[in-house]
Amino acid sequence: MKQQTVLVLGSTGSIGRQTLEVLQSQPDRFTVLGLSADRDSEAFRAQVRAWKPKYAACRQQADRSAYPKETELLCGEDASERLASVPCDCTVLAISGFAALKPLLAAANNGGRIAIANKESLVCGGALVDAALQAHGAQLVPIDSEQSALFQCLQNGRKSEVRRLILTASGGPFFRKSKEELEHVTLDQVLRHPTWNMGRKITLDSATLFNKGLEVIEAARLFGFGAEQIGVLIHPQSIVHSMVEYCDRSVIANLAVPDMRLPIQYALTYPERTGSLTKPLDLASAHDLEFYPADPERFGALRLAYDALRTEGGCPIVYNGANEQAAELYFAEKIRFTDIERCVEAALNAFTPRPIDTLERVWETDAWSRAFVADYAKTMR
Repeated sequence: MKQQTVLVLGSTGSIGRQTLEVLQSQPDRFTVLGLSADRDSEAFRAQVRAWKPKYAACRQQADRSAYPKETELLCGEDASERLASVPCDCTVLAISGFAALKPLLAAANNGGRIAIANKESLVCGGALVDAALQAHGAQLVPIDSEQSALFQCLQNGRKSEVRRLILTASGGPFFRKSKEELEHVTLDQVLRHPTWNMGRKITLDSATLFNKGLEVIEAARLFGFGAEQIGVLIHPQSIVHSMVEYCDRSVIANLAVPDMRLPIQYALTYPERTGSLTKPLDLASAHDLEFYPADPERFGALRLAYDALRTEGGCPIVYNGANEQAAELYFAEKIRFTDIERCVEAALNAFTPRPIDTLERVWETDAWSRAFVADYAKTMR
């Protein structure tokens, strides 16, 4: 079997590290062509020394002597974008946040497979990403556990036979709390996710349900369904990762223990399946699988996501950018937990939708949303 070449963008983050675990478990199948990270950290240097890829990319300027001689070092603001332009069999996009959009477009221009774990780039890139994928024949395969579950369940029928997509959400640590109780939650409480071990931004988004709102928009982008065909259920056990209901009312669900290495591996090996590092699911011990409605009125982040998706015209970009800016303010203890939702709603209400037909329009809309929230937050103190 010919080894497939893989680029891992964002290799020091949670998804990036787990991707390298999967690649290490199948050395005859994959070879690491390049790694990228935001910072010139010891963790990144250790990865490059261990894997000795042909390319290493770092946004921060790095000390060349700290890296293997055989590795070409790319540094600067556009380092990940330049690495994503290198032809390969599969690019794993594990960069967090809006910053992944340019590398995504660069990877799409290569025409290979993109295993994507970044929802913000799809939410904001919209038609621009679709155009790049179609022009160059690139293939998106999702890594997020919920989107991977939908992707797998959709193999069981034609798109015309699908009645609705059902995303599941753990609900985070607070889904049983009232809005009044949420006013007083602490950062320490926010970062204690009941199921997944993730970076703090994703953990925060899980607690506010902005993560699920982004996934609703992402599912629409990935699979071509409208807002009215995408639902959300709260499922605290995180065993059922998502479901697809077909026109005959049968529901196909994807179940597995919570382990991101499984959807990562499937994105790398699709359409094949191979043995994995994931523990088997013991249904006999999973006695209670609970499901609760995710009321968009109760969970404001969901309501705003559906509104942004239906309106389009740049509103999904505002939804994401305003949330990212509000998250930064929350981590800096300048706003409260519940103020995040208020900031995003205010930004969406103040924004005038318009066609987003160029990359410059995407940047302008994102910058506007962040600036708006930064100013708006000052009025909340």
